[in-house]
Amino acid sequence: MSEKLQKVLARAGHGSRREIESIIEAGRVSVDGKIAKLGDRVEVTPGLKIRIDGHLISVRESAEQICRVLAYYKPEGELCTRNDPEGRPTVF
Repeated sequence: MSEKLQKVLARAGHGSRREIESIIEAGRVSVDGKIAKLGDRVEVTPGLKIRIDGHLISVRESAEQICRVLAYYKPEGELCTRNDPEGRPTVF
């Protein structure tokens, strides 16, 4: 079953789908030697070669993905964001 490239790369831990879309639009991603375009779909197979900035990326089929749940008690005042422009502490 084919999936959107940005979903496959996001699942592999290389950024959010939106971040991956920006990387694809910048021409930094190739699939089997061809520069990827936004909206490309891929079939995750053992021979698939995806590269970001020339570096080979390891991807898994969605069925192989391990689901992990993290429970965290967030104290009042702590932010739940990956990027805070003001540099305040976050849960990450």
